[in-house]
Amino acid sequence: MTDSSAALEPERAAVADACRRLGAERLLIGTAGNVSVRVEDRVAITATGAVLAELTPEQVTVVDLDGELVAGTLRPTSELDLHLGVYRRYGTGAVVHTHAPMATALSLVLDELPCVHYQLLALGGTVRVAPYATFGTPELAESVLAALEGRSAALMANHGAVTHAPTLEKAVEHALLLEWACGVYQHAAVLGTPRVLDERRQLEVIEAAIARDYGTTHPVPPAQEEKR
Repeated sequence: MTDSSAALEPERAAVADACRRLGAERLLIGTAGNVSVRVEDRVAITATGAVLAELTPEQVTVVDLDGELVAGTLRPTSELDLHLGVYRRYGTGAVVHTHAPMATALSLVLDELPCVHYQLLALGGTVRVAPYATFGTPELAESVLAALEGRSAALMANHGAVTHAPTLEKAVEHALLLEWACGVYQHAAVLGTPRVLDERRQLEVIEAAIARDYGTTHPVPPAQEEKR
């Protein structure tokens, strides 16, 4: 272990908090799944074998971008190569991998989750399904990295889902959004063939979101407030 400044204590606590939230949202079960956050060349990541819904900061390990232990006493998750690969290739700030029920279910039957709702554009649109490979292997990591090209989320065939974002909070939000979208798709598919938003409609949504600064709160202009 190195000096205490490399221990990322606030980030280890944040990872534990994120895992407990994901557990409360039922996106994690038992020891299945893993979460990490990056600060420069250090990564705080969940330990292998830890019960994620009950995770404590002490069960979060710190490694460098080569996977070498920096702080902590527990071995990192078996999906360490996947997390480090996402950081190296996409320069992102946090990674969330879950075995969320709806996402995992769709990974069993789809080659991609089509853009059936405009909120999926927050993840890049269509969500690809990475071909199956054994957990914890370089083959799985490379498969998922390819599926994430130009995207913030991917499904993992017969396995689960992964999201990433500049911040841990946003990566968790992406995981929740993906699970919601998978549920919407599944419910629609029971009723019929879900309609897909084509590229023109997707572009219209993007333009409208930019024009309206969609997703942020806006104060009422003083003139309108006086009329109340």
